[in-house]
Amino acid sequence: MQQTVVPLFWADEFPRKIPSGLTALPAGLARSYGDVGLNEDNALLVATGINRILAWNQQTGLIRCEAGLSLAQLLEFCVPRGWFPQVLPGTKFVTVGGAIANDIHGKNHHVAGTFGCHVPRFEIVRSDGTRAVCSADENADMYRATIGGMGLTGLLTWADIQLRPIISPQIAYMGTKFHGLNEFLALTKASKSEYSMAWLDTAARGRNWARGIFMEGDHSAADDPLTTGKAARFPFPIDLPPGLLNRTTVGLFNFAFFHKQFGKHVNHFMHYDPFFFPLDAIHNWNRMYGSRGLLQFQCVVPADAMQAIIRVVTDAGLSSFLTVLKIFGDVRSPGIMSFPKPGWTLALDFPIRGDRTFELFDRLAYMTLEAGGRLYPAKDARMTSSQFQRFYPQWRDFAQFIDPNFSSSFWRRVAK
Repeated sequence: MQQTVVPLFWADEFPRKIPSGLTALPAGLARSYGDVGLNEDNALLVATGINRILAWNQQTGLIRCEAGLSLAQLLEFCVPRGWFPQVLPGTKFVTVGGAIANDIHGKNHHVAGTFGCHVPRFEIVRSDGTRAVCSADENADMYRATIGGMGLTGLLTWADIQLRPIISPQIAYMGTKFHGLNEFLALTKASKSEYSMAWLDTAARGRNWARGIFMEGDHSAADDPLTTGKAARFPFPIDLPPGLLNRTTVGLFNFAFFHKQFGKHVNHFMHYDPFFFPLDAIHNWNRMYGSRGLLQFQCVVPADAMQAIIRVVTDAGLSSFLTVLKIFGDVRSPGIMSFPKPGWTLALDFPIRGDRTFELFDRLAYMTLEAGGRLYPAKDARMTSSQFQRFYPQWRDFAQFIDPNFSSSFWRRVAK
C-alpha cells in the first residue's frame, strides 16, 4: 500500500502541506486495527509532532492539549498532579486526536460513557484553512460530527479534556472466576466498581464453555505516591511461524491463564498501568500473530444474541487469543457516529488463516446485523458497505460534515 506521509509539527503547517491532487487523513500512532486510519494512494497527515500542553488548571483538572499528544504523555503529566483521564482504552499509545476521532471507550463505559463525553471543546481546521472552535454550544453540529468522525471532518489541532481527581495510582482489583454467560451477567449486575470487564476463554467446550475471569476495580483511596507507568519492557523479537497460534496452543494458554488464579476470588492492589494496559508491557506484541498479522472483531449486540455469537466462535476452532466481554451502559455520546450503545460488546482477535478467518468474520458480521447490533469501525477490516449503512443509518447526515479534501480507505470501502 502506497501512502504519502506528511509529518506535522506545527498546527499552522496545515493545510499548506497537503500534496496537490491527493486527499488527506489525519494519523496518530497507528493503533487502529483495520483501514479506518489508512488512506491508500493518498496522504496521511501524521500529527504526533503536534503534542504540546497549552493550558492547565490544577484546581479543576481541565487541560488543553494539542491533538497529537499521546495518552501516555497525558498520563505522565496529569498523574503526578493528582488527576486522571475519565476514559481509557486498552492501550495508552493512542493520541488525543485519535481518541476523539474513534470516540474510544473503556472499562467504565457504564459509568463514564465514551472519551468524547469528557471533551467539552476543541478546534478543527478544514482544508480551505478555516478554523472553528467547537463545543455543544458553538458549532455544535461539527462538534457532534467530529467526535467519532474517524478523522474525516478536518484536522484537530487542540482539545480541552476534563480529568478526574485521584490520590493514588493504585487500583483496588478484584478478579472472580465464572462459568457461562449467566454467571457473567450476575457478576456484572452485582458489581459496584467503576471499572469492569471479563476475559473469556473461547477455546473451552463442554462444562467449561464461556468460562472466564470477571475483572473489576476502583481507584484506591490510599494516599500513595503518584507514580506513572513504565515503558514497554519486553520486546517481541520475531514474527512467530504461521500456524503456531492454533486451537491447541491458545487452549493451553487459556487454561493456564484461567488457573493461574487459584481461588474463585482474588483481591489486591495493582498499579493502573497493568490494569488498563496489559499488552503495553510487550513491545510489538502483534508479532506473535506471525507475518500475516491479525484481524480484530468487535460488536455490540442485545443480550439475547451474544450466546449464539460466542457459540459460533467456539465451534469455528480458530480460537481468539484475547477475548474481552463487557456490557455497555446507557450513557450517550455526543458523537453522531459513536460505536457504543446499550448492549453486550465482544472483542476478539484472530491470526489470519485465509478463507476460514474471513468466512468467520463475515458470519459474525451477519449475525450482528440480524441482531440489530453494530461493528466498531476502528477495529474493522471486513464489513461491507451495505452492512455499514445499516449499522450506522445516520451516515448520510454525518457525510455532509466531511471535509471535501479528506477521505480514508475505510470510508471509500463502506460509503459507496
